[in-house]
Amino acid sequence: MTPVTADEESVLADITGMLARLLEDEYGVDDAEIGMQTTFNRDLELESIDLVTLAGMLQERYGDRVNFAEFLAGMELDEIIELTVGRLVEYVVTSLKASGAS
Repeated sequence: MTPVTADEESVLADITGMLARLLEDEYGVDDAEIGMQTTFNRDLELESIDLVTLAGMLQERYGDRVNFAEFLAGMELDEIIELTVGRLVEYVVTSLKASGAS
């Protein structure tokens, strides 16, 4: 297993890779531009089931240190609709640092 680093750049690279894989596997999209300002709903047009798939990928990569379902549960619907990759990256970085990752 690749060591997990809790810095924004590494986490963004991880999440970008997960999203690229998800978009290619589910929709055949292989050229999506994904950055910190990218929204899951408007830009990537992900469905709620895709967020479940992403949650599984995050679990696989980070284990119990990152709980995507809990993260989403704390949001209002409009916040989830406007969720950006950057906000998820910040959440993951914060979670990893709280759990003591380097």
